[in-house]
Amino acid sequence: MSSLIAIKTPCIGVCSTGIGDVVCRGCKRFTHEVINWNGYSQEQKRAIDQRLAQFLALCVANKFRIMDLKLLHWQLEVQKIRYQADHDPYCHVFVLLKAGAAQIAAPEQFGFEVLAPFRHVPLVDLRDQIDEEFWVLSSAHYDRYIATADMFGDNGIEQAAP
Repeated sequence: MSSLIAIKTPCIGVCSTGIGDVVCRGCKRFTHEVINWNGYSQEQKRAIDQRLAQFLALCVANKFRIMDLKLLHWQLEVQKIRYQADHDPYCHVFVLLKAGAAQIAAPEQFGFEVLAPFRHVPLVDLRDQIDEEFWVLSSAHYDRYIATADMFGDNGIEQAAP
């Protein structure tokens, strides 16, 4: 059923690819993904969306723990914050932080807690750190898998010896 859901652009209107970044600081897509997005099939868009969601969830899970998923979703609904239900719940925490980190005094009332090493850091700063780590992770992925020369030749197929 989720394969029938159209994948929306991850663009947040803060594109840095136009000023030379190969990974957008806003949506974390690669330049060629930003440029070609409208020409991609739903399967291609879904693959990009899943990669971004996995990276974001990893960055969030490094600083937070979801204690009560139902409470988290209830708060998102009450606060009228849109989130993608098919994304990892840690992405939902980030959506909540993007919408109102400065207004959250007690994270446990929203269904999550800050991990011990980060409890002294304000939620706004944690949100910004996560966003930066998300960009660094996307950039590292680009450097490793996109910008690196193909070890098998130009087309990715191992060349046979003459």
